Amino acid sequence: MARLIVKSPYIKCGAGQSAGGYLKYIATRERVEIIPDDRPPTQKQTQLIAKLVKDFPDAKGLMEYEDYLSHPTKATASALITLALESNWDRVQGMEGYAKYIALRPRAERLGEHGLFGDDDAVDLAAVADELDHYTGNVWTHIISLHREDAERLGYDHAEAWRTLLRTHRNDIAAAMKIPPEDFRWYAAFHDEGNHPHVHMMAWSVKPNQAYLSKDGIQQIKSTLTNQIFRQELLHVYEQKSKSRDDLVAEARKAMLELAKAMREMTCIHPEAEQMIWDLSRKLGQVGGKKTYGYLPKPMKKLVDEIVDQMARLPTVDACYQTWWELQCQVEDYYSEGKKRLRPPLSQQKEFRQIKNAVIREAEHIRMNRISFEDDEMQDDSEQINTYDMSYACLDLQSVANDDRFPLAERDEAAEQLEQLAEDGDAYAQYIIGTAYRNGGLLIPDTVKAQKLLERAAEQDLDAAQYALGKLYLSDDADVHDPAKGIYWLKRSADNGNDYAAYRLGKEYLSGKNTIKDAETAVSYLRQAANNRNAYAQYLLGKLYLMGEGIPKDKEAAQYWFSVAEQNGHAYAGYFLDRMERQEEVPPPNILLSATRLLHHMSNIFRNNAPRPTVPAGIQIDHKRLQRLREKKMAMGHKWNDRENELNYKYMEPSM
Repeated sequence: MARLIVKSPYIKCGAGQSAGGYLKYIATRERVEIIPDDRPPTQKQTQLIAKLVKDFPDAKGLMEYEDYLSHPTKATASALITLALESNWDRVQGMEGYAKYIALRPRAERLGEHGLFGDDDAVDLAAVADELDHYTGNVWTHIISLHREDAERLGYDHAEAWRTLLRTHRNDIAAAMKIPPEDFRWYAAFHDEGNHPHVHMMAWSVKPNQAYLSKDGIQQIKSTLTNQIFRQELLHVYEQKSKSRDDLVAEARKAMLELAKAMREMTCIHPEAEQMIWDLSRKLGQVGGKKTYGYLPKPMKKLVDEIVDQMARLPTVDACYQTWWELQCQVEDYYSEGKKRLRPPLSQQKEFRQIKNAVIREAEHIRMNRISFEDDEMQDDSEQINTYDMSYACLDLQSVANDDRFPLAERDEAAEQLEQLAEDGDAYAQYIIGTAYRNGGLLIPDTVKAQKLLERAAEQDLDAAQYALGKLYLSDDADVHDPAKGIYWLKRSADNGNDYAAYRLGKEYLSGKNTIKDAETAVSYLRQAANNRNAYAQYLLGKLYLMGEGIPKDKEAAQYWFSVAEQNGHAYAGYFLDRMERQEEVPPPNILLSATRLLHHMSNIFRNNAPRPTVPAGIQIDHKRLQRLREKKMAMGHKWNDRENELNYKYMEPSM
């Protein structure tokens, strides 16, 4: 396996110790012809190696040690002893048994009268040695080694190549050593030694005690040089790994999104978590400031962590987290193979810190006794209009325009004809084209055009258009946002018998977000919708009777409305009925559903954090450009998010 070995010991100068001798040593070793000696190592070599690995355990990390273990010969023994001693120069000089082994051994390739090179073409060996003899700081003695076959194949079997490499990356090495480029000094010599030609590099700062080299710094130096030496080979390897990794991501992402979907759709019965959220809600009232994780005192942070880890024990959450973890580990293994990773508790996983604030938000809703709506992602099937009065031409055109099984040209033609009908005053065509401009897909989204078309249909008393127009005015779109008009058109639609409009008005008067908060009016509209078999309104009425919010508490009424909501297919109504049957006192609905809502929050967070394939280099796109591309896609008949995951765009914040 091709690899680079980097060792970075240092000599502590001063107090009678200097680095000048080492400099002369690496500079003046002459190159000789390398003659293989396959005879077994001598007894003295064997004894010396045993002493070396005992005194200097890091010698076992040298490639020469691997060679010696696999092929113990005089040649491999000699190479190991030489480099092990050189790697520990500062320590061996005064140690019995080693000092006499340090000598001017002939192995260096000379570029002139000596083998030393640096930033300058001509190096004054005597001057540099004198500088180091008087230097009082630390001098690092990097040893950079390659397998011979790699050195010969890649062109690093001579001093000139190494000089070019080190000159190119001298500032990178300086940065890794925390030395400003202008204060960085270095010299090196190439030794064509045995199976592992290597470079001895001495590096220091002109300002003593300025330099600092950590393990991360050594790894940084190694990565920089490795990327340069093996650049062409790594490109091919990374191409293969990226494709393999992206295939892996795509498959694992599918599995993870399925798990997240299951979390989002299930009802969670978790009394322990519910009680802990209730405890947190009461404690939140005792602290001031922001109600976010970072601002909470430590005991409350601990409680939040415990709630997250309690939720993580749910089989679905655990499976989703494990899928995410395994995927992350596999992706990271492409770049740091063999590293053992232990899955941390979910509360300690930095990528999912959002879950903690989701816990706090749920507890805060309970503390403030806020009405929760479990239908925020409800599909508005209510916008399906009654086709009884729709013209045959309009009905036929709508069926073609909305069916992606038809060729795009036919769908475009149908849309053009619908626009003509709308222009001619057909309320149904105005509604169809208006919602098409609002939703996008076949037409490029344009909320202003949508508003104008829906308003023309609404003024003709089409209740579905009135409802759609009311929602459009209440949306966050700055081009059309108008709460007063939104409430007005919802009322017009409700007066025309639209139960979804009545239900939405009930929610608006309960929340007070877009109109004056009025529980009595809210209940009136909710009853209107509930009596028209709107399951969402029936469920919400059950909650209000259970809580006594806007109306007197009435357990029997609550049970009735939960019962009819369940019959009409509401997902949570049966959950309340079951809890009411199993115990006399039912906790407030917000507490009962806190774990379920938290589970759904977690599903969205997991879904949003599912790893995506990496972005090809050089492809960057800002948000405005992305929007234009989406609009172009939609103009061609694609859905706004059609094949979105396959686009591999790298998002870039737009410049200000």
